[in-house]
Amino acid sequence: MTKDNAGVTTHRIKWCDLKCDHADFAKLEAMDGSCRTFQSLWCIKLKKHVTKNSPCEVLFGKRRPTTGW
Repeated sequence: MTKDNAGVTTHRIKWCDLKCDHADFAKLEAMDGSCRTFQSLWCIKLKKHVTKNSPCEVLFGKRRPTTGW
C-alpha cells in the first residue's frame, strides 16, 4: 500500500453509499440538525458512522487522502 492514496490501489473502488449491504441511515441522535442523508452513514459492519461517498472503510481502512497543505 502507498501512503499517498489512502490504501486505494485500483480504480474499481467500492464507495460508501446506500447501495452497500452494510450501510444504513445515520443515527438521528448523532446528527447536529443537518440533513442526515448528506453527512454520514451508519456502517453496520463497523458499528460506527462513516463518511458518505468515500472509499469503503471496511476494505480500505479509515485513512483518507489529504491535500498536503
